[in-house]
Amino acid sequence: MALRLGFDIDGVLADFRTAFEAAARGGATVGANPESDEEEGGEPLASRDVKRVWAMVQRTSNWWTRLAPHEPEQIARLYSLSRGLRWEVVFMTRRPESSGDPVQFQTQWWLESQGFYLPSVVTVPGSRGDLANALRLDMVVDDQLHNCVDVVSGSSAKTILLLRDPGAHALRDHAMSRGIGVVSTLREALDVLERAQHVLAERRGRLNRLIDWFQTGHEDSLPLKPRSPRPAPQD
Repeated sequence: MALRLGFDIDGVLADFRTAFEAAARGGATVGANPESDEEEGGEPLASRDVKRVWAMVQRTSNWWTRLAPHEPEQIARLYSLSRGLRWEVVFMTRRPESSGDPVQFQTQWWLESQGFYLPSVVTVPGSRGDLANALRLDMVVDDQLHNCVDVVSGSSAKTILLLRDPGAHALRDHAMSRGIGVVSTLREALDVLERAQHVLAERRGRLNRLIDWFQTGHEDSLPLKPRSPRPAPQD
């Protein structure tokens, strides 16, 4: 049984906060990160600054494609794991619109540029819990505690809170008291998911062996990079 996984974008994969704060300081914005959830930690921005930055985002063509990744090598690793372990991965975001292409396409384009090919992206205006339930997700990785709580309350999915602030001890304790796993990097999150997959495989070991009896030989696999030409079949 392969895992069905949901990943938030901003704060988990993309460094939205740096870009947003740069724009708030009056910088040109372009070039650091993407994700539209509220800021946590640091000095809060005045409401007029927040409105000004979001207005700028809305005017900027394809703003969401200009963001820097937090851990670029781990995004490529996630793709490799999803192919090797047959994970079904859905990326979830509530990014508002910007000028240019639709947010969904901008996000897909960004993910492919980071090494995750043919990504499935869902823009989520409402409850993450409802979405996790509808998609029958096994686990969700998010950087916002309220999203994690929404998922565990509204579905059978487990959640991992990616908490990059090492000083947020109270938030970490609160999450863990509610049965939410906490990690500080995407690398740690992927390590946890790998272990979860292996545990699942061990618990279903006998069934897996029965399934192997019905295999008819080597399966023809699609190329790791789907943009590459597929080799011609051998006679």
